[in-house]
Amino acid sequence: MTNAEGLSARIRWDERGLVPAVVQDARTNQVLMLAYMNADALDRTLQSGETWFWSRSRGQLWHKGATSGNRQHVVDIHFDCDSDALLVRVEARGPACHTGRTSCFHGLLAGSLADAVPGGGVLDHLWSAIQDRKVNPREGSYTCHLLSQGETEILKKVGEEAIEVIVAAQSEGQERMLSELADLAYHALVLLASRDLSWRDVEGALAQRFGQ
Repeated sequence: MTNAEGLSARIRWDERGLVPAVVQDARTNQVLMLAYMNADALDRTLQSGETWFWSRSRGQLWHKGATSGNRQHVVDIHFDCDSDALLVRVEARGPACHTGRTSCFHGLLAGSLADAVPGGGVLDHLWSAIQDRKVNPREGSYTCHLLSQGETEILKKVGEEAIEVIVAAQSEGQERMLSELADLAYHALVLLASRDLSWRDVEGALAQRFGQ
């Protein structure tokens, strides 16, 4: 990513020389985190193509993912109408949050819990766990085992789970069918992770197919 000449001069830095930077997944539009940049962090971000921030607690620059491996490749950077906030759209390689979640914004302050959990809570947590295992392998992890075996093994498991869904639906009852569908969904997510894709890419394909 090339440095945009004069960009730093266009930003209205606060009295500490900082500007808030909202980091958003460029593929899913999910807000991943909020951090702060100073002029040096912004310059390093532009030069390296990966996110750099200023840690207010430690009083130093930090390169996102330098320790965890959960790096963020910058797609583009926008500033708002007042030039005092940045929107950094990225391709995330692993969870943004130190808890292992995809996004730091996973706490619900207000709204419907009923709406929050089924729509994405469980899948989001599962996806974050798979992404974390991909970046930070752990001994004894089934996800790590699958990813290390490669796509052939993953595809084999997807096929096996698909057959088990059919068998369960035909003769083993609804509860068993739902259990097998859950297994199929998990292995499908592992397949997506192995190809650096996400469920949002599947949603995009569905939207194109049905014209929405």
